[in-house]
Amino acid sequence: MPLARLLLPVLMLLGSTTAAAQATRFGQWKLKSDAPAPQSNIMTYEPFGAGGMKVTVQSVNARGEKTEWWYTTDFDGKDMPVTGSTGTTHTSVRVINDRINEIVNKRDGRVTQILTNVLSPDGNTIAVIYMRDDGTGHTTAVSFATYERIR
Repeated sequence: MPLARLLLPVLMLLGSTTAAAQATRFGQWKLKSDAPAPQSNIMTYEPFGAGGMKVTVQSVNARGEKTEWWYTTDFDGKDMPVTGSTGTTHTSVRVINDRINEIVNKRDGRVTQILTNVLSPDGNTIAVIYMRDDGTGHTTAVSFATYERIR
């Protein structure tokens, strides 16, 4: 059974959500990393539509090459197109509770990654659990990242 399916019941016990709670994520978030400059990764969350959010990710690799990709979500679990990414064509976001979102990345209809995005109680840190999927529902890799609010 994939790790995401095991964690989901536990996460759902933590509460419910509102659009106002998701608004606490609005702003810019920088990946906490020991990688030397110019490497960086910044997520920007901003309001979209009546209660949704636009997510933009700007990255710079070790060679100084920049990439930017983005998508929008209404937090309803529906697939939305991703613009600017070579590895992901669609993303869906589903709210677990006020602090936790589940994000499913797909390429051409096939799940490639499931992320659990957790906002800290003080609202200044986002922890992300990345679970790579082999397309058959089996997790092949798990990694973790921490983003800190920069504004």
